[in-house]
Amino acid sequence: METHVRPDGSDQEAVHLSTDEARAGATPHVTRNVLGWGLALVLVGFAVVLAIYMVAS
Repeated sequence: METHVRPDGSDQEAVHLSTDEARAGATPHVTRNVLGWGLALVLVGFAVVLAIYMVAS
């Protein structure tokens, strides 16, 4: 059996939680939407800058 020292120095037993218990909430895939829209907006921004550069030169 391994011995682990807790960072706070106490000798209490470690608490083991499942992934769902540790997360303690819903995960509604908002991050995927934000990343997708952000990437799309960056590409549109680069296209606008490129178009302005091509017209100006």
